[in-house]
Amino acid sequence: MYFFGSFDHAVDDRGRVAVPARYRHAFAEGGVLRPSGDGCIELYTNGGFEEEIRSRLGTHVSTRDLEGRRVRRGFLPGAFTVELDRQGRVLLPAAMREAAALEGRCIVIGCGDYVELWSPQRWEREQTASARADAGGEAAP
Repeated sequence: MYFFGSFDHAVDDRGRVAVPARYRHAFAEGGVLRPSGDGCIELYTNGGFEEEIRSRLGTHVSTRDLEGRRVRRGFLPGAFTVELDRQGRVLLPAAMREAAALEGRCIVIGCGDYVELWSPQRWEREQTASARADAGGEAAP
């Protein structure tokens, strides 16, 4: 499945957020959450996560050298498996929610082969930075 679009969802008091209805069948077997370096949370299907592992860690990233170990350490330790509940929600671990500033509302963004979960404020800043970059300006960090 190719994920696209933007959706505004609530994060309930238990830290659950609904996966958009059009995406739920792709996560029927569960998914994988991981923190993004951009200040959001990435959500992959199980197959999508395996593909991302192959892409990032393929045979060229050896555990025998420091760079290879660092690539693995940067990608895998924060990953967390999730299952959809009966209402199509996933539970976001508290530490991940806190790091991504997800409280109250969540913007769910389709990013092709995975989904991103953003706080509305951070998403607004990201859109502004992306618009500046598209216009030839310098993107803000």
